Amino acid sequence: MTSPRRILTLAAAIGAALGTFASGGTARAASALDLYYERTVMLAADGRCRLFTPQMRAALASGQAQARGAALRAGATPDQIAGAAGRAQAAAGRAACASKDMQTAARRVRDGFEGYARLIMQRYPGDIAAWTADRSVSQERGVWRLSQPASFGADRMIFGLTTTAGGARTTLAAVVAFADDARPFTARIVMRDIGKTGTPYLSLGGSKAPLAVRLPPRSATRAFLAEARGGAEQALLPPGTKRGMSFRFPEAAARAIEALDPREAIAVEFVFAGPRGDVVRTAYIEVGDFAAGRAFLVR
Repeated sequence: MTSPRRILTLAAAIGAALGTFASGGTARAASALDLYYERTVMLAADGRCRLFTPQMRAALASGQAQARGAALRAGATPDQIAGAAGRAQAAAGRAACASKDMQTAARRVRDGFEGYARLIMQRYPGDIAAWTADRSVSQERGVWRLSQPASFGADRMIFGLTTTAGGARTTLAAVVAFADDARPFTARIVMRDIGKTGTPYLSLGGSKAPLAVRLPPRSATRAFLAEARGGAEQALLPPGTKRGMSFRFPEAAARAIEALDPREAIAVEFVFAGPRGDVVRTAYIEVGDFAAGRAFLVR
């Protein structure tokens, strides 16, 4: 059995590896899984011992999510991820908060993540698309905190997390500009239901496969209906567009996206009333490092 001393010595190495994941680099499954384990150890230790400031904790959580994504991209299975998380929780629980090993590991984490914790903006590249995170404080009514653009036909969308003035509330939203000024009566997010299938539905095209083929059959999906719709604020519109619509989704949808594999896609479906039934226009978003970007926003 690995001793707490050995575990925390391993955990202390995460600062040295930060640059690889902060810049979107990749690693083999074993080393990526090790990094996920190490960051999870320290997050669990912080939960029990209060080792870090909120800013440092957010940086570490973002790094943990990036490491999870890198491990999955490199071939780790969901069961391996869950196993590493369980071992990390147990390891953190066996070490005394005031021990020399714990304090040394915490200091090295602070040293490794100090600069990262001060970043205001971060970009998370994916196979096809990227997330952009912005945690600056703004007095504007609407600001994108985490966003990914998408084009579908002549229509354009930005999807992600918006916030109100001063960052009081963050909401999952889709802001769309239709080339023909069409007005859907609702929108929904469709994604894999992890309760029905434990592994992602990825085609043989791998990282080169279009996002549209990275969803499972409809019978293995779940959908989240928009909670509200309305006109879009100018600051949230896709660049170069003058008007559009905004759809707000429940918090449960954001949590569900976080649980997906980074290689997967979600569909944002806009539903129109047609003469013979509903008509749907669909935009696709790469899951990527959504979880890491969301963790980065915490201040």
